[in-house]
Amino acid sequence: MTDLTRAMRPFCQSRRMLTVAALGLLSSLAAAAYPDRPIKIVVPWAPGGATDQIARLLAPPLSQAMGVPVVVENKAGAGGVVGTQLFVKEKADGYTLLLATSSTNAAAPHLVAKLGFDPISDFTPVLQLCSIPNVMVVPVKSPWKTLKDIVDAAKKSPASYTYGSAGIGGSQHLAGAQFKTAAKIDIRHVPYKGSGPAAQDLLAGHIDMMIDTGSLGSIRGGLLRPIAVASSKRLAVLPAVPTFEEAGTPMLASAWYGITLPREAPSDVVQRLNTELNKILRSAEVRQKLIDMGAEVGGGSASEFAGFMASEIKRYEGVVKDSGAPKE
Repeated sequence: MTDLTRAMRPFCQSRRMLTVAALGLLSSLAAAAYPDRPIKIVVPWAPGGATDQIARLLAPPLSQAMGVPVVVENKAGAGGVVGTQLFVKEKADGYTLLLATSSTNAAAPHLVAKLGFDPISDFTPVLQLCSIPNVMVVPVKSPWKTLKDIVDAAKKSPASYTYGSAGIGGSQHLAGAQFKTAAKIDIRHVPYKGSGPAAQDLLAGHIDMMIDTGSLGSIRGGLLRPIAVASSKRLAVLPAVPTFEEAGTPMLASAWYGITLPREAPSDVVQRLNTELNKILRSAEVRQKLIDMGAEVGGGSASEFAGFMASEIKRYEGVVKDSGAPKE
């Protein structure tokens, strides 16, 4: 080894150390840069339903918290399955979120033969947002005033009446199937590409009823008449409306909503979103708006939501079986 080589050794070592340190700094800066472009929330349903309403409620405060635009993108079809299939193919970089529901991530695996995604391994849970009990509604011009009126009419004329839903596997579909079984009646299911289109046809009188989760606006507006709520107790926002059990046909049905990322999302991104979304759910304005929708507000850790999702997939196996809804 020459004297020059010996003399250069400390310099080369220092240079290597500086290079490693610089790379580490660049990596930290890159991680800290999230987010540096718009974030989108995929809603696998048409505009107008409860899922869409929740996404659009969250987008502005989430945009403010993250410092970038947050946009809502509706990708409807097949009871939320089409949009969910597209979502799982997205990069798990924190820029595409899914507003997941009990319909797509718990019921659909037991109702859809060719699902196109794994309800566990294709998702990274972030946070459970809320749950909303289903409410039986009819057009305000309907002659039906009580649940007994509907049951009596359906028994008198089997298969003559229809109920709408956001699609096969949606909470409205399952609730309707549960109602048919519990009341021992025959009413026909009419699936749509989202709650919004179904509600429009209900208001127009093209279908007879829905057991919906996003109809409070139309109820308050005097367009729909609430008949019964599918919860264990009356809703604070509809204190005069009986539960299904009180109305003579015991059944429980509700939909839950949460935020997920695609599989193998970075843990720091998951934690950042979980933290910000928990803060948003605790804000008085957002909390009250969810309560006004008839929702029970959620929150908690990502791991808690992961455990909840897994348990719901198992629970819905029994719900679907008991409802009598076929796998299509």
